[in-house]
Amino acid sequence: MEQTQRWVSVWGNAVSVAENRPERYAKDITIRYPIHVPFGGTGVRLTFDNYCGTEAVTLNKVTVFYGGKFYTATLDGQREMKIPAGEKIVTDPLSVALREGEILQVSFYLKDFTLMRSVVYACGPLSEGLYANGDETENAHIGINNSRTTHLFYFLSNVSVLTDRCNRAIVCYGDSITAQDWPDDLALRCFREGYHKTAIIRRATSGSRILREYHCLTYESYGLSGEHRFAHEVPTDGADAVIIQQGINDIIHPVGARVNIFRPMKDLPTVEELIEGLKAYIAQARSFGYRVYVGTLLPMGGWRTDAPFRQEMRRIYNDFIRTTDLIDGCIDFDRALRDPERPDHFLPEYDSGDHLHPSKAGYQRMAMEIPAELLR
Repeated sequence: MEQTQRWVSVWGNAVSVAENRPERYAKDITIRYPIHVPFGGTGVRLTFDNYCGTEAVTLNKVTVFYGGKFYTATLDGQREMKIPAGEKIVTDPLSVALREGEILQVSFYLKDFTLMRSVVYACGPLSEGLYANGDETENAHIGINNSRTTHLFYFLSNVSVLTDRCNRAIVCYGDSITAQDWPDDLALRCFREGYHKTAIIRRATSGSRILREYHCLTYESYGLSGEHRFAHEVPTDGADAVIIQQGINDIIHPVGARVNIFRPMKDLPTVEELIEGLKAYIAQARSFGYRVYVGTLLPMGGWRTDAPFRQEMRRIYNDFIRTTDLIDGCIDFDRALRDPERPDHFLPEYDSGDHLHPSKAGYQRMAMEIPAELLR
């Protein structure tokens, strides 16, 4: 008998490296994340990932709050869950009758000192959690005096629901530009325009590059290289397509050892090497059975390391994306957000002010550039 349901991710984030600070251990703390559910289902399972951790993590209690009721998650029937360093766990399925467009809340309690190293920063209209002192995993309304909001997402990397087979997910993969608003704006667009069978999953880490990563305490939080990220992050329950938007950090980061000993010019790839890195992504995505869309790199005119040779690299890389037959489609973010009079610069209304990251309006425009046929 053909199965009518399957597991499909409805929410997700990458896992990266926390900035190393003396206060990087936490104790007696509850972390809570609201999860927006784009389509209904009959079950929930959670993925907790300690990929970047160097010590095991123990989740003393994990709950899901939905429909006015708390559900306690387990791993192999046990409430307390241990995640070894460098590994991830997937909880036992929870039987929960979910409805389209509603919110469930995932909470977990860390009783003892815990290395808070596996984390990612993400922001947008759907991306905010909170943390509180003590065990608040079964408190539906954590008070503002005992909590603070956060855009840091620790350990929880995926939420999947058991749902109709027609429902599916799209993965958005990239760096800080994708760690910010546009995937959330795209999820809201899907809801607004009636694409109720599609979930948008973000896999993005700020500062990350396709070809390099930092191995120094100062910059390790800039994220893992594509070699260590793509195959770990992109395979996602129920996904059939990936949108890749990465490469600008490979171009702008190297400044020379005289300026910064950790960012030598030898780290600057050739544009041919950068394209080969993108081709490796494409080949991996094909091996997962995904359709592949690639976004062009955004304008960077006025950014603090802007230089003619960097702009030339960006233009050649973008021209490859626009013309290659290796992908299913180019999403021309650059053309949508650039100033026609100064094509290396944003239109002023799309510039956040740092000349590298878009404004809120810019992210909304990026979300509108995703072709409708990909969202159906």
